[in-house]
Amino acid sequence: MSTRVRLIELAPGGAGDAEAVDRIMLAAFDPRYGEAWTRSQCIGILAMPGVWLTLARVDEAVVGFALVRAIMDEAELLLIAVDPPARRSGVGAALLRGVIAECEGRGVAKLHLEVRANNPAVALYAAHGFRHAGVRRNYYRGPGGQAFDAHTYARELEIHR
Repeated sequence: MSTRVRLIELAPGGAGDAEAVDRIMLAAFDPRYGEAWTRSQCIGILAMPGVWLTLARVDEAVVGFALVRAIMDEAELLLIAVDPPARRSGVGAALLRGVIAECEGRGVAKLHLEVRANNPAVALYAAHGFRHAGVRRNYYRGPGGQAFDAHTYARELEIHR
């Protein structure tokens, strides 16, 4: 029996990729929590200094993305999403490794992120060296106004210049 290995290709993205990013974001983020950004928010932040978009492609189709903002020697992973049919295939891990490598190459010493407390992505972040750094109480609103804490995580990076 043969198995086909699917290559995950990471590439820089830009405002011209807004349609693909929007499609994945709408599929990946549960609308009950209001975590997805609008297309105009994504395009607007991409125009800011220190912000970049990384796309993940499989068989030339965009299946995931990561949006990052760096200021001086710190960065924040603003958004990371994988199209639901491509989940659990290594796309999220590849994106996270790519973000870490890009940050290190840009001289970033610490990478931060924030995630809803009950988000299963926490396991992915922990597996890549992120440590719990704090809690923002009642940050997210769920169904019927139910509040969820936001947990912040951080990871020290090795600077490569």
